[in-house]
Amino acid sequence: MGELRERVAGERRRLRQVRQVLTAAVAQGADGEHAFLTFYIAIGDYFEAAMKRLHIQDVRMGEMLRDKADMNEASNQQALTELDERLAGNQLCLINMLAARDALIEQGDTALDEFEIAGKAYSDYIVTSMGHHPGSTELAQRLFAVEDWTYMAEINEDDRLREEQLYTRVFTTVPAGLELPPEVKLIT
Repeated sequence: MGELRERVAGERRRLRQVRQVLTAAVAQGADGEHAFLTFYIAIGDYFEAAMKRLHIQDVRMGEMLRDKADMNEASNQQALTELDERLAGNQLCLINMLAARDALIEQGDTALDEFEIAGKAYSDYIVTSMGHHPGSTELAQRLFAVEDWTYMAEINEDDRLREEQLYTRVFTTVPAGLELPPEVKLIT
């Protein structure tokens, strides 16, 4: 179980780092600088892969909690309704950012502003709405056995390697003029 937790924690740390870099980049702005094009595409590719897996994990967690929790309790109903709402909002913001990434691929530098708007909206949503929330997190901690956590995480080697490669690509494409927050350091 310790190795599984570390893998999941590492994946979530890398996700946080990419989100922090996205936040810094859209706050600073590309100002038409071409180097941001490849960088923003790398960020979009990273989020597409990482969030697909994390979304599946979170949906699976919700399904498992509905099976294990007393769904007659209002607090459990509320926790899972909030989880569903957060996940739906995350998917909507992610779809918008990926459409803006696709615009970068198709239109080049002229779509930088569009990506920054969508990227800021997505980063803001992650900060305000995602992460650990007491309702569903506490339920999972109380109700899940080791096997449940393993099933929910379902980490396979190909997915892990792809996520790490995309993470590295984000950091190898950081434009020279981008000022990164001091807490952002490449995690391997």
